[in-house]
Amino acid sequence: MHRRTFLHLAAGLAAATTARSGDVAPVIQTVRGPIPASALGRTLPHEHVLVDFIGAGAISPARYEADKVFAAALPHLRRIQELGAQALFEATPDFIGRDPRLLARLSEASGLHLVTNTGLYGARQNAFIPAYARRETAAQLAARWIIEARDGIAATGIRPGFIKSGVDGDPKLSALHRTLIAAAARTHAATGLTIAVHTGRGPGLEALDVLREHGVGPAAFVWVHAQGARDDELFAAADRGAWLSCDGLNRPTLTRHLTLCQEMKRRGHLGRVLLSHDAGWYDPAKPDGGPFRPYDLLFTTFLPLLRENGFSEAEIDQLTIRNPAEAYAVRVR
Repeated sequence: MHRRTFLHLAAGLAAATTARSGDVAPVIQTVRGPIPASALGRTLPHEHVLVDFIGAGAISPARYEADKVFAAALPHLRRIQELGAQALFEATPDFIGRDPRLLARLSEASGLHLVTNTGLYGARQNAFIPAYARRETAAQLAARWIIEARDGIAATGIRPGFIKSGVDGDPKLSALHRTLIAAAARTHAATGLTIAVHTGRGPGLEALDVLREHGVGPAAFVWVHAQGARDDELFAAADRGAWLSCDGLNRPTLTRHLTLCQEMKRRGHLGRVLLSHDAGWYDPAKPDGGPFRPYDLLFTTFLPLLRENGFSEAEIDQLTIRNPAEAYAVRVR
């Protein structure tokens, strides 16, 4: 897509976003339409329903039956709804199994607000990057994502609620991954969608630098899998104003997540932490989708653990209600 076309799209959508943000309260874009950010409720900001690791060259909806995925996922969504969850962000990107129609069905059946994404995922040595993305510029990639944000994903009409990307854990961003971050920055500037990047023990601070080069503030950036990164880099990112997504909740990782919450509280940055499991999911490569890891450990085990360690109900609400709503409110930062 030509740069002139990109700029036209960006300017038009940015103007619309600015008008909305000036007139009404911030919104979250769910698969069933926008809701006030204040109505999001207790949220899991990084989970999966369907993931297919076959690779960009072979990915296809024909590899699974949507009804079977629906049947596998729905009991887990209903379980967390019964435990008090009101929203879940489905973090599966395009070319790894993103299915907006399936998510809309599950949202309707479960009563949960579900949120899908736009963007491309470069981790795992670019196995899920389509051929066109290896030759297009950041402006061209952003134009694609802006169209999804404006008009909906393909023919579904379902709009993404955030930008999902991914980079490898190398010390420096590769040229392609730098392009992905730059494209995400351009998309954010045009749409107000938050940028969540699978970073882990990767170059998160460099990603923040790329965003700054494009005029995007750190509050637009979610460091995904932050629990796997170096503490000094995480704390530096939080000092800048970035979000830390501690989304690896599992029984072996409870102590790590508790320690991070305690240290962020001590540093006055509890308001930059997100909590989730990175759990699920139906895998088409496995018989009957393989084992499905539940999304309930936060509610059954980790929140009680926080209470036992001196976290107040107001602090728990901040971690699970106010922080996700603030992090993912559609707003240019």
